[in-house]
Parts: sequence; structure tokens; C-alpha cells
Amino acid sequence: MGHLYLVRHGATEWSESGRHTSVTDLPLLPAGEQAARALAPRLAGHDFAVVLTSPRRRARHTAELAGFPDAVVDEDLVEWCYGDYEGVTTEEIHRTDPGWTIWTGSTPGGETAAEVATRLDRVATAARARPGDTLVFAHGHCLRALAARWLGLPVAEGRIFGLDTGTLSVLADDRGQPIVQRWNS
Repeated sequence: MGHLYLVRHGATEWSESGRHTSVTDLPLLPAGEQAARALAPRLAGHDFAVVLTSPRRRARHTAELAGFPDAVVDEDLVEWCYGDYEGVTTEEIHRTDPGWTIWTGSTPGGETAAEVATRLDRVATAARARPGDTLVFAHGHCLRALAARWLGLPVAEGRIFGLDTGTLSVLADDRGQPIVQRWNS
């Protein structure tokens, strides 16, 4: 079984301001582009079996700048759909829904944790079955949930994996045990 390399897209205006961004297709900020370019030497020379990306512009552009312009679009890598909370900060949500988190609350008009688990399980299963390493470019909550699913945990346990923009993480297998080999680097 190969490793699963995760790259969170570079910074956008909304990621910097804490606004929940799923379907809104924002461009990278200049700092986000710089972070994506900085990933290129870290990933160069690695022979990935497949490189996948979310269809969102911020993920695709990160893939391009990191040296993977031909990354294959995978709809399963879209960000958790925030529904009515799209473009809204957690602080604003707490005014009407105190204590809400994406991990434990319900998201009006958005995806459930079970729906997120179903699509990310497809990504993890395919990566495990594929000979060689898989590289994916996607989003914060999506990748945190994917890490939880890789480890056999419920999606809600993605809450324990903080993940910055423009970072690289690696999920692996150690003698049959799924592990986090590198996180948020």
C-alpha cells in the first residue's frame, strides 16, 4: 500500500478571514500562490501513481503551482458543503447556534458527516488499493476528515487535526496499521 500525500490549498481571502468556503470558488491570494510554489521542490522528483485535485480553482491552482498541472479532478475531494453557513464565520454562526462546530453540529442546507465520510472513504479506499503513492490537493475540513477516515475514525475526529493552508501531510501504513507519518508541514 502506498502513502497518501495531502496538500491543503494556499491561502484565499476567506481562509484568511475565517469564512467557511466550500462551493464559492475563490482565487489564491499572492501569499497562497507563494506557499503553493514553495511546495514544488518538496514534491519534485517523487513518482506519484496518481495526482488528484478538488475541482475548486484554489485547489487546482495550488496543484499547478506545486508542479502538477495535469492533476486529475476528483469530485470526492470538494470541501465539506457548508450550506447556509457558506461565507459565514464560526463567530457569526455562534450568534444563532451557540457551540456549533462542523464536527458535531448540523449544517442547514449542507452535508452531513455521514455524507462526507462516504465520499472520502472512496478516496481512502482507492489510495489503499493503488500501487504507489497518491497525492491529493484539497481543503481544510475535507483533508482533516480524510485523515480521520484513513485512521478508521469517525469524521468528527477530524477536529483533532489542525491544518494550515499551503501545507503538506502524509498518511501511511505501518505493518498494517494506518498512521499519520507527517502532519501540517
